[in-house]
Amino acid sequence: LEKNKRFKVIYTRKTDTFIELIDRAAIANKADANLFVSVHCDSHSSSAYGAGTFVLGLHATKRNLELAKKENSVIYLEENYEEKYEGFDPNKPESLIGIEIMAEEYLDQSILLADLIQKNFTNKLKRKDRSVKQAGFWVLHNTYMPSVLVETGFLTNKIEGAYLNSKKGQDQMATAITEAIVNYEQRLASNTVTSETPDVTKVNENNSDIAVDNNATEKEETSDVVFKIQISASSRKLPLKAYNFKGLKDISVAKNGNLYRYFYSETSNYEKAKKFKAEAMEHGYNSAFVVAFKNGEKVPLSTVLKSNSN
Repeated sequence: LEKNKRFKVIYTRKTDTFIELIDRAAIANKADANLFVSVHCDSHSSSAYGAGTFVLGLHATKRNLELAKKENSVIYLEENYEEKYEGFDPNKPESLIGIEIMAEEYLDQSILLADLIQKNFTNKLKRKDRSVKQAGFWVLHNTYMPSVLVETGFLTNKIEGAYLNSKKGQDQMATAITEAIVNYEQRLASNTVTSETPDVTKVNENNSDIAVDNNATEKEETSDVVFKIQISASSRKLPLKAYNFKGLKDISVAKNGNLYRYFYSETSNYEKAKKFKAEAMEHGYNSAFVVAFKNGEKVPLSTVLKSNSN
């Protein structure tokens, strides 16, 4: 990835030196990074094997809870951890429940990258698919950018451990992650993230109902394409008031499974949509992007733009 001039790689560490969780997130935040990727190897008392990728979210299963507790437990190796992490206790479920998606506008991008990484692991390298999941990892909670945590496999599995410790295995896994990052960046550049966001545990996209604040002006449905600016995605339903959206008005919401997607403004003109996107970014939604709807259904932006150019 360092050979690609489009990327600047910043490491939290290059040697086997312990870096506190709070510092790992701080390194990424201080660099104003566009992406955070945390790479791990897993372990288990059984002969479990396979690769999985996580994005931030409440633990959906007992396995995710136990994994989050294990990853977060390195906090105990740090001095004054109670003060640094403000009472966060990795062993208490209520601490994990208290983890909310602070940078919720980054969830779509995080899921997209996680899915690309996972597909490379399973389709190209034929690793066992442990899928894309959500879990309450502290290091993902405190990074202010799209973030994923990659579990490359289990060192405790004899066969998989040998693979992960081999130069071939390390090169293949690193290449799979690198290619996914490059693909991710290309998709963001072409603004296609919304049309290809995959399913993930607790993030299902089966519905496309658009709900508007009862106090807002009703908008007539039209067969024409409408562009909206997605500014955030959340597991919580928020009142569509300006104070909840950094002062922005004209907010609508679409519920997709357990996820609420919030949109700013709408227009049938793509050039105006780009201006609305710029306004959203000026209000602090740095990862805002344009979404296209036709007859109330979300459609791929790339398809709409291609159709308009013909």
